[in-house]
Amino acid sequence: MTYTGDTGSWLVVAAIGGIVLLASTLAARRSTISVLEQRVFRSVNQLPDALYHLLWLPMQLGNLVVGTVAGVAVALVAGELAVVLGVLVATALKLVTERVIRHEMAPYLSVRRRPTTSVPGAIRRGDVPADGPSFPSGHVLLVAATSCVVATVLPPALVVVAGVLTLTVVIGRVYVAAHNPLDVTAGLGAGLLVGGVLAALVAR
Repeated sequence: MTYTGDTGSWLVVAAIGGIVLLASTLAARRSTISVLEQRVFRSVNQLPDALYHLLWLPMQLGNLVVGTVAGVAVALVAGELAVVLGVLVATALKLVTERVIRHEMAPYLSVRRRPTTSVPGAIRRGDVPADGPSFPSGHVLLVAATSCVVATVLPPALVVVAGVLTLTVVIGRVYVAAHNPLDVTAGLGAGLLVGGVLAALVAR
């Protein structure tokens, strides 16, 4: 099997992810959800209700069990045990990274709650929790990290599909009022950081 992307390319992806995560974290250290972030949230959250049925299935890739099983399945079809291991490590690091960020940033993230408690007029869809910590988005973190790992064994066209699915989860989590915009960009950054490093190791 020829791996897609070399070690250097994936480390660039990881570096970009780190920058996005850092920028999102610094921007999130506020006592309120900014007016600009609320506007971005509403522009997505107030899209037509009919979109829910289109976004629901792709969003399941951010679910811990579904996302992990899907990633492992792709790796097994490709016949690459190293990628299987990479997906499992990505899942474990998702849990660790999410917990570390929330614990270490706790004094600065008191306002980073689910949009139904932090943004007036938020429209909650599906079984999204009404309250609870929301920074970073674990769904986005998982799908971004897993997509990077499995992308090492996908043809270019399917790498694009993986990227589109990741962005769909990013938009979908805001749409259903699971997260505010900085929550999902932080999850994306963390996912690219974790996934980029793992993909670099796999590509070697």
